[in-house]
Amino acid sequence: MKIATWNVNSIKVRAPQVCAWLQASGTDVLAMQEIKTTDDLFPRDAFDAAGYDTYVFGQKTYNGVALAVRRETVAKVEDVVTGIPHYPDEQKRFIAATITGKDGARVRLAGVYVPNGQAVGCDKYLYKLDWLSALTHWTRAEIAAGNPLMIVGDYNIAPTDADVWNPESWKGNILVSEPERSALKTLLAAGLTDTWNLELHDPETYSWWDYRQSGFEKNHGLRIDLMLAAEPLTQRIKDVAVDTAPRATEKPSDHAPVVLTLSA
Repeated sequence: MKIATWNVNSIKVRAPQVCAWLQASGTDVLAMQEIKTTDDLFPRDAFDAAGYDTYVFGQKTYNGVALAVRRETVAKVEDVVTGIPHYPDEQKRFIAATITGKDGARVRLAGVYVPNGQAVGCDKYLYKLDWLSALTHWTRAEIAAGNPLMIVGDYNIAPTDADVWNPESWKGNILVSEPERSALKTLLAAGLTDTWNLELHDPETYSWWDYRQSGFEKNHGLRIDLMLAAEPLTQRIKDVAVDTAPRATEKPSDHAPVVLTLSA
């Protein structure tokens, strides 16, 4: 089973590109963030024509998450949840489902769009930390229940300085501040592994580049799109990679998809 996460930065703008990429890459499940549209306006027909069923938790203009599931390779999708359970939140940032492939692979997959936080110490920053705490509580419950959990998405946190193109210039800023990284470490301590670290990668491999100042062309990026997994899923991971090709196309998202291959 091939699982991917991609902050598409407006699905209405990016739908043709995303659907073409899905078919070309053979991805079985895609978690999308920042779809920036309501459920009723999501371009389901485009995904249906590409062979994918969609599960959407949308919001006008901002946020919004969705799952696209390939009919040819996925046997069933169950227990769909939108919004972190027991956490009141007007912003649409969380969707989860239990997905079983026709090859027998099964995963409890959550797609998340973690709040950006805007600036260290502001109200939106405190909301980000609170949201991560709620996600951690949910994670503990899912792992305790024995679910094969994977939480993927735009975390808006670069885990270490190695995930930042120029750590000194970012020091203390949003996305890399110590409280944010500490919150991510607490989430990982609940029983998750950053799957990127399970194999060697080229240094300076990132998943987001600012549109400004030719960030992508200069590879001035951050690795903030993460795929976290619990045991025993980590033992079945064959490969994790960033596909930078879509970022180099015309009118791209500022993020690239991250793709993980899971054995049955």
